[in-house]
Amino acid sequence: MEKIDIQKVRADFPLLRREVNGKPLVYLDNGATTQKPKVVIDAITNYYSDMNSNVHRGVHYLSQISTDAFEVTRRKVQEFINAKEDFEVIITKGTTDSINLVATCYGKAFIHEGEEIIISAMEHHSNIVPWQMLCEEKGAVLRVIPMNAKGELDMGAYANLLSAKTKLVSVTYVSNALGTINPIKEIIDLAHAINVPVLVDAAQGIQHLAIDVQKLDVDFLAFSGHKMYAPTGVGVLYGKKDLLNAMPPYQGGGDMIKEVTFEKTTYNELPFKFEAGTPNIEAGICLSAAIDYINELGIDNIKAYEDELLAYATNKIIEIPGVQLIGEAAQKSSVLSFVVDGVHPYDIGVILDKLGIAVRTGHHCAQPVMDQFGIPGTVRASLAVYNTKEDIDNFIAGLNRAVNMLV
Repeated sequence: MEKIDIQKVRADFPLLRREVNGKPLVYLDNGATTQKPKVVIDAITNYYSDMNSNVHRGVHYLSQISTDAFEVTRRKVQEFINAKEDFEVIITKGTTDSINLVATCYGKAFIHEGEEIIISAMEHHSNIVPWQMLCEEKGAVLRVIPMNAKGELDMGAYANLLSAKTKLVSVTYVSNALGTINPIKEIIDLAHAINVPVLVDAAQGIQHLAIDVQKLDVDFLAFSGHKMYAPTGVGVLYGKKDLLNAMPPYQGGGDMIKEVTFEKTTYNELPFKFEAGTPNIEAGICLSAAIDYINELGIDNIKAYEDELLAYATNKIIEIPGVQLIGEAAQKSSVLSFVVDGVHPYDIGVILDKLGIAVRTGHHCAQPVMDQFGIPGTVRASLAVYNTKEDIDNFIAGLNRAVNMLV
């Protein structure tokens, strides 16, 4: 394992050099989106400068090189998550799109009245609402794995929820609101013991943890490019080929067809069956550059560095009177979610912003989590590989200032 050269890494991200409100930027909102390294920004410029064309449907030179670059990304993703086949990688708009694809297509084929879908109490709204919509449509039942006061799933309760009625389990790998790293392999193994497939929302895990879909034996995996240093508007759905082949298409249009007549349409093979219309070509191609960047640093090196930062930040923040951490799981990723006694999270966020410190406030699209803790929301500082202990020190100084002003 190699030590991250943090100054070299920071030099790769142009936006980190700017000021906000006359102060050096301290960017701690990486759970919402990450900044982009210059290699990704250059890849965006290169696409529009040198190869801009539609993909998969042109015989001319520009279309061919754009298609080749787009398909390189698919193979890079395959290698990054260790998928068995490149056609098991579906390019989508993002995690939300990927989950909705499964809810729509798997749901249409395999979910019936009275059957059950299991999610967890710490899900992002994107892994709650699509299943609620499906259950309402199909007359199915949504079951929820409870969590304890530390923000850890009750695995005994989960085992008891699994039954002959269960048709799918869909859970987050890492909680965006709490930072909890869930025991995904155990969740999958328990479901597979009764032949139930599992979808994993890896939006908050893909940039922090090494994920091997074959080792996990996961059935579906969803994640977004913009959480892992790539542009917005592109994401991935990995699915086992037998499941993907058994599911009907998500949308109708170009590329997802084999033959079209007014009487009958036949559908394309994987992965194109689920990729109707012109994709976000630029973002799809540039996801490849982001994966290369992560691979160059090494995902295990990134995790080790971020774990060190999280421990440093945790030790600092618990010393501030009136601050209560929300989410204290034994296994955590790079999230500090907290409240201050007697102070609304929004007010903390506004003061920190005046000091050039970017954090997220509110329920983080995880309102049921906030309801369980009996709070309106939290302040969330979420870390990335380019953050430093100096960032943490500036954040802690700003938080102390905010607390002294507001309490």
